[in-house]
Amino acid sequence: MGGVAALARELGHAVDGSDQNVYPPMSTQLEQLGITLTQGYDPKHIAADTDIVVVGNALSRGNAAVEYVLDRQLNYTSGAEWLRENVLPGRSTLAVAGTHGKTTTTSILAFLLDAAGRDPGFLVGGVPENFGVSARLGTGREFVVEADEYDTAFFDKRSKFVHYRPTVAILNNLEYDHADIFPDLAAIQRQFHHLVRIVPGNGRLIVNGEDAALKEVLAMGCWTPVERFGFDAGFEWSAELVREDGSEFHVRHRGVAVGKVQWGMVGRHNVLNGLAALAAAHAVGVDVAAVIAKLGDFVSVKRRLENLGGARGVTVYDDFAHHPTAIRTTLQGLRARVGAARIVVAMEPRSNSMRLGAHADEIAPALVDADVVVFLQRPELAWDAGKVVAALRAQGEAVADVDSLVARLAQLAQAGDHIVFMSNGGFEGAPRRTLAALAG
Repeated sequence: MGGVAALARELGHAVDGSDQNVYPPMSTQLEQLGITLTQGYDPKHIAADTDIVVVGNALSRGNAAVEYVLDRQLNYTSGAEWLRENVLPGRSTLAVAGTHGKTTTTSILAFLLDAAGRDPGFLVGGVPENFGVSARLGTGREFVVEADEYDTAFFDKRSKFVHYRPTVAILNNLEYDHADIFPDLAAIQRQFHHLVRIVPGNGRLIVNGEDAALKEVLAMGCWTPVERFGFDAGFEWSAELVREDGSEFHVRHRGVAVGKVQWGMVGRHNVLNGLAALAAAHAVGVDVAAVIAKLGDFVSVKRRLENLGGARGVTVYDDFAHHPTAIRTTLQGLRARVGAARIVVAMEPRSNSMRLGAHADEIAPALVDADVVVFLQRPELAWDAGKVVAALRAQGEAVADVDSLVARLAQLAQAGDHIVFMSNGGFEGAPRRTLAALAG
């Protein structure tokens, strides 16, 4: 929604907005764009001369602002539909879908197109460091959009990505998530097949060849050329690691060497993200051999294992973790980079699926590369974090609030440690508060 607001502002509209929890980096970006932010969903925040209200999918019936819009019959739409009607017509849309890696892959793809001189537009669910903004219109034909499978709005329960009608779609991976709206994996696969149905025959599907759930999606019916990516040399796009941490790898297209990537990213998951982006760029005519070296200049999205700095010999990272697989692959990549150094994880189970306990049994195995885990068990958490802590290979404990977490981390920290904060929310500023506590 922050990116949609930024695009509307770039189109010349006067834009303001409300949210329940406003925090950086998005709040900072919007303020810099001159977009007024208000805390809470109060009808008084909706100006009398508002032409259209764009409603995010976090809002439901019963919300005071929603009821105000409906009672007064104000003009309203969803963020996805607004994008479809106001930005995407006449553009070649490249959509990046998947349970994991959407934000990073969208950012890599936009970066590659920009490096090729295409000046793409983009909408990313984060702030790519290379661009400094989460969205822009661009002057080129291509528009890259992070394509979420979550539902669109309280009045439109289709997945957001069906609105985008892409020419090229990346299907990065598929696992069970969003337990608040999907009963099982099959329900999510059905939504992914709705996306497959609308990619034209002269378009392209870029699909993770190692993902069994995506293979089942394609088996439901496919009318578009498919290019697979992965570590198998038999796929159309393949990678061969030079360094185990994923910071250096060879790329081949149909068995022919394209070039070598040397970049600051770590983890096999980011190798796959990079492969997918290269394949999608190639699908719209980019000479990837000419731009592949540019990936050395790519800087990851904020809050994707973002290095916030260090104090007392301790390095602090902020990571937007939301699912056990993302936790596991991120820590695997960090472990490959730091070797035997201690990894300390501070974890907040904040996503809807996490809070509902849908992934509770998978959390401890996902943390296998951590040496110490401090788990934030807020009083409102519906399940017992103690069972997760007891199942950890690592030293583990649970605390009830962020103040206690920051204090405990400051006590535990040793020179050479790597402290990783994992949450898909603001975490009450815990990463920077801990860094300040260490520095103090």
